[in-house]
Amino acid sequence: MMTQRGTRLEVDGKFFRRGGERLFVNAVTYGPFPDPQPDHFAELRRVADAGFNTIRLYEAPNRQLLDAAQENGLMVMAGVSWEWYRLFLGGPNRTWLEEGRLNIRMALQEWGEHEAVVAFFVANEVPSDLARWMGPAQVKTALEDLIEEARRIAPWLLVGYANYPSSEYLEPGNADFTAFNIYLEERDKLAGYLPRLHHLAGDRPVLLTEFGLDTRRNAEEKQREALKWFYLEAVDAGMAGCTVFAWSDRWRIGEREEREWDFGLVRRDGSEKPALEVAGKPEGTDFEKPRISVIICVYNGEERIGAALESLRQVDYPDYEVIVVDDGSTDGTLEVVRSFDFVKLVQANHGGLSVARNAGAAAATGEILAYTDDDCEVDRGWLHWLARGYAEHGWDALGGPNIPPEPAFEDEAVVASAPGAPSHVMLSDELAEHIPGCNLTVRKAVFEALGGFRAAYLVAGDDVDFCWRLEEGGYKIGFEGAAFVWHRRRTTFYRYLKQQWGYGKAEAILKRDHPERFRGGVSAHWRGRVYTGEPMGVSDGSVIYFGAAGLSGYQQVEVGMMPRRALYTKFKSPRAELKLRVAEWLQPRLRHWARCFYTRSYGRLLKSLVPSIRLSSLISENGERIRELFYHALKQDDRVELLLRFQEAGWQHAEDTSPWDLKKGDVHLLFAMLKVGPDKWKLGVRICAPALEINYAQAEVEEILGPEVRTLE
Repeated sequence: MMTQRGTRLEVDGKFFRRGGERLFVNAVTYGPFPDPQPDHFAELRRVADAGFNTIRLYEAPNRQLLDAAQENGLMVMAGVSWEWYRLFLGGPNRTWLEEGRLNIRMALQEWGEHEAVVAFFVANEVPSDLARWMGPAQVKTALEDLIEEARRIAPWLLVGYANYPSSEYLEPGNADFTAFNIYLEERDKLAGYLPRLHHLAGDRPVLLTEFGLDTRRNAEEKQREALKWFYLEAVDAGMAGCTVFAWSDRWRIGEREEREWDFGLVRRDGSEKPALEVAGKPEGTDFEKPRISVIICVYNGEERIGAALESLRQVDYPDYEVIVVDDGSTDGTLEVVRSFDFVKLVQANHGGLSVARNAGAAAATGEILAYTDDDCEVDRGWLHWLARGYAEHGWDALGGPNIPPEPAFEDEAVVASAPGAPSHVMLSDELAEHIPGCNLTVRKAVFEALGGFRAAYLVAGDDVDFCWRLEEGGYKIGFEGAAFVWHRRRTTFYRYLKQQWGYGKAEAILKRDHPERFRGGVSAHWRGRVYTGEPMGVSDGSVIYFGAAGLSGYQQVEVGMMPRRALYTKFKSPRAELKLRVAEWLQPRLRHWARCFYTRSYGRLLKSLVPSIRLSSLISENGERIRELFYHALKQDDRVELLLRFQEAGWQHAEDTSPWDLKKGDVHLLFAMLKVGPDKWKLGVRICAPALEINYAQAEVEEILGPEVRTLE
C-alpha cells in the first residue's frame, strides 16, 4: 500500500493524519540485520507489496535505506542506539545518558529532515528492574528531557518512547503519542488490556509498536492466526496503528546474530511464512450499526453552531440524523442552523438545557440518542466508534473523551489547561461513573425509562444527575476511548470563571437531589477516577503495583489525582503560568462559594473566606541507612534464581506497591541486573536497614549469595 511522499505525519486527536487524510499506521520492524546486508530497495519493495505503509528501525539508518523506503512509499519510524538498558542514572558510568543525548542530536541533524522519516523514538523498553533501581520518576524525567532534545533538533517529527506493560509508569508526559510493545499470546488478554492504553495516553493516539510470535517455539500457522486476531483487536480498540515484530528471522543484537528465536514474517533464507498472507492487512470486525439521533441544544450560539454542524456533515456513518434544539435564541443562531439542509430544527421557548435536551429526544427517531454541544466539533469516526461500543458490550449509555483543539490565543490555552473542565470518571478501564454531556449517548429506551433529564438543571449538572440516576437504576455506562469530540473550552478567562460559578450553582442542586453523594456535605464524592486528558505516568501521589519483588509482567500505575493538562508549548510564558496558578487557586473556591451561596450555607461560606492557620508537623529521622553493593553475575536470569534463594533463607516479598523486593524485619532489599558488556552482567543489591543493623544485613546477603557471586567488583 503506497503512501504519499513528502508529507509529514501529524497527530489528529486519537489518531494520525498525513496529507490531510486520516491514516492508520501499519508498520513492521525492519532490522537490524547481520552481515551481509539485504538489498534494501528490493526488500522494502516486498514490505510495501505486503501491505505495510511504515517500517520501524532500532538503529540510526543511512541515506541509502531512507531513500529506498521513500522510493517504495514507506514511512520510517526511526531510533538510535544508546545504553538505555544499562544503569544510565546514578551509576558508575554517568556519561551514558549524555552519550544518548549526543547520539540523538547527531542522528537527527544528519537525517532528521529526510522526507521518509515521520517519527522518532528516544529509547525502547527501559528494563523494569533498572527503572526501579534508578527511580521511576527520575527515569521518566530523563526520557522527557530526551524527547525535548529531539523535538528541539527536529520539531517537524513526532517523538515518543516505546514503552511496555512492565514499566507503564514511565509513560512520558510530553511525547506526541503513546507507544507500547505488547506480547500477549492469548486474544482475550490482549483485548482486555488495550482499553487501558487509552487512559494511559490521555488525549494522545496509541500506537502498538511491537507484537509478534516466535515460530521456533510455536507453529507457523499459530503465528498466522495470532496476527489475524491482533489486527482485529487493535483496530476494534481504536488504536492509531500497530507494528508487527519482525520482517525477517535474520536479526542482530549488538555485534551478535540472534539465532535463539524466529519472529520474522520471512525466514532466514527469505522465503515467506504463512503469516505474511495476513500481515499488513489490518481490519476490524463488522458490527450492527443502528440509527443514531445526534442532538445539539443551543442558546445564542451564532458564533459556534456552524462549525459544530459542519463537522456533523462530515461524519462517516450510514444511518444518522441531526437534531438542533434552539432554546429561544435571540441572536442569529436560527439563520445559521437553517443554512444546513440536513438538520431537523426544533424551536422551543427558553427553558434551559435539560428541557431542550428532552425536546430533542422527543423528536428523535434513532435507537441511540447522541448528545454533543454547540462548542464541539465531532470527529469523523465518532458515531462509528460509539456504535461499535454498543454492539460489542451492550452498554446502556456510552461516551468518549472530549479533547480541546489547539488554542488560538493565550487565554484559551490557559483555560484548556485549567482545572474544572468536563471530564469522564472511570470505575475501570471501560466502565464509567460519569460521562460529560458534550459526548454522552444513551439508548432511547433507557432514556425514556429514566424519565430523561431533570428540568431543574438549567445550564449544568444535568449530565451528572443523569449518570448518577443511570447507575442507581442498575444501568451500565461505558467508555469508548476512540469516540472523541473536539471541545473548545471557554475562550476568555472571565467566561471560564463564570462557567465555574455556574458549575457550583449546579452542584447546589445536585447536593439537594443526591445528598449521599456529597462527602461531609461539602463537595461531590466520586468512587471512580476523574481523568484530565493528561498521560498517566508516575507522579506525586501515584502508586505503582510492581508485584512481588517487582516481577509482575503488568506493573500498573494508579494515580490518586490526575495531573492537569500541560500548557501548549507556544503559549508558555510567565504571564500564562501566572494565570494558570490563579485559575488553580480560584476554581475550587469559586465552586465552593457558589455551592454555599445557593444552598444558603452562609456559615460555611464565611468560614471558607477566613484563612486557616496550620502548624506543620516535624518529620523525625528514622535512622535508616541505604547501602549499594555490586557483585559479579553469571547471566541475566540470576535475579530470579537469587530471589528464590533468599526466600528459602526466610526473606519475604515486600508489598506489591513497595519499591523494594524483599524484607526481613526492618531490613529491605532491592535487586537489579546491570549490563556491563555483551552477555556480561553484574548484580546490584541495595540494602535499607537501621544504622546498627546494616553491616549484619550485608553479611547475611553475602552469605546467601554464595561464592559464585560474592566477588565484589
